[in-house]
Amino acid sequence: MKNWGVSAHRLVPPMQGSPLWGWLGPIAVALFGGFLRFYRLSEPKAVVFDETFYIKDAYSLLKYGVERTMLGDAKNPIADKHLIAGSLDIFKQCPNVDDCASYVAHPPLGKWMIGLGEWIFGMNPFGWRFAAALVGTLSILMLARIARRMTRSTLLGCLGGLLLSLDGLHYVLSRTGLLDIFLMFWVLAGFGCLIVDRDRVRERLVAWYESSPITPMGPRLGYRPWRIAAGVCLGAACAVKWSGIFFLVAFALLSLCWDMGARRAIGLRKPYRGAFALDLPSGFASFALVPAATFLLSWTGWFVTNAGYGRNWAQATSAGPLFFVIDSMRSWLEYQLDVLGYHSGLDAYHPYMSQPWTWPVQFRPVTFYYVEPKGVPCGAERCAQAILGVGTPALWYASILALLALIVWYVATRDWRAGAVLLTYAVGWIPWFYWAIADHRTMYLFYMIPLVPFMVLACVLVAGLLLGGADAPPVRRAMGAAAVGAFALIVLINFWWLSPVLSAETITFADWWSRMLARSWVTPAPTPKPPTPSVSVTPSAT
Repeated sequence: MKNWGVSAHRLVPPMQGSPLWGWLGPIAVALFGGFLRFYRLSEPKAVVFDETFYIKDAYSLLKYGVERTMLGDAKNPIADKHLIAGSLDIFKQCPNVDDCASYVAHPPLGKWMIGLGEWIFGMNPFGWRFAAALVGTLSILMLARIARRMTRSTLLGCLGGLLLSLDGLHYVLSRTGLLDIFLMFWVLAGFGCLIVDRDRVRERLVAWYESSPITPMGPRLGYRPWRIAAGVCLGAACAVKWSGIFFLVAFALLSLCWDMGARRAIGLRKPYRGAFALDLPSGFASFALVPAATFLLSWTGWFVTNAGYGRNWAQATSAGPLFFVIDSMRSWLEYQLDVLGYHSGLDAYHPYMSQPWTWPVQFRPVTFYYVEPKGVPCGAERCAQAILGVGTPALWYASILALLALIVWYVATRDWRAGAVLLTYAVGWIPWFYWAIADHRTMYLFYMIPLVPFMVLACVLVAGLLLGGADAPPVRRAMGAAAVGAFALIVLINFWWLSPVLSAETITFADWWSRMLARSWVTPAPTPKPPTPSVSVTPSAT
């Protein structure tokens, strides 16, 4: 007898507002963020920070299918100078193809994405930054839609998109040819797919409850395309940077917990056994086989050419197709293990390195670019152009308070949204503590970029608590709206004030110095001097 009181309204709360505005609002916010990111995207006309690695690797992938060695080195970046001068003569000439194979520390997908912009717009600053700006803009749209689905509020969804568009670190990495913005994009996309899958699973369970005989474990949930899509996205995150594996494992566990919770919510007698027996096998395919296939596919260029590092092509092709596959996989696995060992031993000092426990308060941001241009009027004798990889302080410090509030909220109510945000933040931040303590690994503030959308989600969820539900007293709604509006305005003003040192605008040295909120933001720190003028700051090789 069905007497459990199950309802679609309880398991899948209805979305407030019109579906049309549910798209138009987030799109409008994304267009605003996109304008910020694409405006003056080709400035500065320089190879900025670690662009020196990835933009050239991306071009090499387009040209050869694998990464090749370049002219010069970090101290004498000949290839960078050629690029800025408009020349594509950047590769070393080697009599033996193996001698030019480049050892790379990261998988190739992020570089293929950078290469897409280079292929469309050419090997110039706009071309090699185009893909970063595009995925940065799309991530704003995704976050707005994800926040809307989590809160069932278009207003709160648009607030989330707006806050992300105004974060300084997200803005800088969306305008730079580095890999981290692509890691953030695929992690956020995977999370969004799981949020949709969660709703779809609950809708199916309600439909089953209303139309089928009840069983202790419940039904098989059948084909789950959104969970498969999540596996593809998380495999792509790993194919950009190895650190994507933390999010893959966490989201796999999160999906299983949501399945158990959904079966328990409709009153099944054996919800946990049902989840393990009926959901786990397909979950293994979605979160193990699909990501592995996606990761492997990103290495296609390495497998089908003879010029990749460690490829061992001659031996692999010497004894027929079967041996080719086996020996190629053996060589590839050896290469992956070697790369993992490289990351564990990466402990060289860098002036912009920082410890992970200092990241939330942004003790040591990274100066991506700094020059003092000559002959450029700025209203003073000394001018500056800078790109500082730092988040908007008002947003980051508010997110610390919001995350603490989510801990209290989750302990008190076990709200799934608070739990999901807290788990994602933990798996993206805490593992770095191990490498900092055990291996003394060289690390940087911008490793936090995959967590910035979840910091924003924390702020959005707390904003929803302040506003209250639709049935909250008008006075509370008005006070909550005033507080949330004031916070958004403060973030906007803070971003606007910092924007000149986020986008290489020409300003006076005094204006640049006034935006350095702490001595630790400048290297060297004790005296009010800028970094030595140069085309770009010494790269980190990470």
